[in-house]
Amino acid sequence: MAISMQRNRRLYAVAAILVVGIGLFWRSGVLPLPAFLVKYGGDSLWALVVFLGFGFVFPRTSTVRIGLLAIGFAWSVEFLQLYHAGWIDGIRATRLGRLILGNTFNSPDLLAYTVGIAVGAWGERALR
Repeated sequence: MAISMQRNRRLYAVAAILVVGIGLFWRSGVLPLPAFLVKYGGDSLWALVVFLGFGFVFPRTSTVRIGLLAIGFAWSVEFLQLYHAGWIDGIRATRLGRLILGNTFNSPDLLAYTVGIAVGAWGERALR
């Protein structure tokens, strides 16, 4: 049975902002990381922000439910990349749109998202 908890929204907001900063730095090219880590580590960090965002929006929901919401959202965004219409490709053409929606479906991203969300769930349980 999933146990509900009360999350500190301020903490989740700060954590999400920090992870976004880390993710942008991670992908900036400043760090001498292998391409594999740049790509999939960045995807994992993106999914961690999704987890933190759902934790912020639903502060009393169980970790398991937050994880399921986050994985559903992240995977939906990835599968949405198979859809190409002028309006959504226009959004993807912007930097922010590309960061949020991506532009090319890549099935290994699904595993990277799962890892990022699992790290968030593990961290939440460890801190509790």
